[in-house]
Amino acid sequence: MSEYRLFIIIFVCIFPAIIQAQSLEATETQALLEVSVSSMEGKARTGEIILLKGKRTKKIFKGITDAKGKFALLIPEGDTYQIQYKTFSGDIKYDEITIPNEAGRYTYQFNISYNPAKTFTLKDVFFDTGKSTLRPESYKALNEFVELMKAKPSLIVEISGHTDNVGSSESNQNLSLQRANAVKNYLISKGIAANRIETKGYGDTQAIDTNTTEEGRQKNRRTEVRIIKE
Repeated sequence: MSEYRLFIIIFVCIFPAIIQAQSLEATETQALLEVSVSSMEGKARTGEIILLKGKRTKKIFKGITDAKGKFALLIPEGDTYQIQYKTFSGDIKYDEITIPNEAGRYTYQFNISYNPAKTFTLKDVFFDTGKSTLRPESYKALNEFVELMKAKPSLIVEISGHTDNVGSSESNQNLSLQRANAVKNYLISKGIAANRIETKGYGDTQAIDTNTTEEGRQKNRRTEVRIIKE
């Protein structure tokens, strides 16, 4: 089941570019994209990271919404772009938009509306067995976590550690807290303020799968992020 309850409204308008009070202007080879992101209730969503990935060129373009939930960027014509949204648990694929290669200067607009989930499981964050030492392959996912936190300077989160039921309840609770703190310390080392991050260790008390199989235990061993304040 998806971690998101999404309702996406995308509309595309093509018209000769008449840009007022804006530094970006469409060219003969680059279209201007004006993007607006809001909640289902119509509230502007600030600091949202939108990715557009070209199917033909494989190039990636990124925009971050401002206080009004908007951004604009220039994007090459003659390609179809996959629209993705960056989250704590990875990039979510949305729709596609095709930018035709036509003579003239054009502006494309699209709106996206959604209400994200408040709790995420951090993917690709790994620890040494029975320890709270972050493995190097975790750094890529954690660096994306840092990027999201920096894009939303008012965001406050809880990082929680969870284990399977192997070992005593006390040792599992301690280990889960130590792992949550390891993630927090990594974020702090990358410039995120400590007062924006709370940590908790739940041990094996919040299992999401059975502990009778290795596959189930692996799912239970996880690190979660809960949004406390946006």
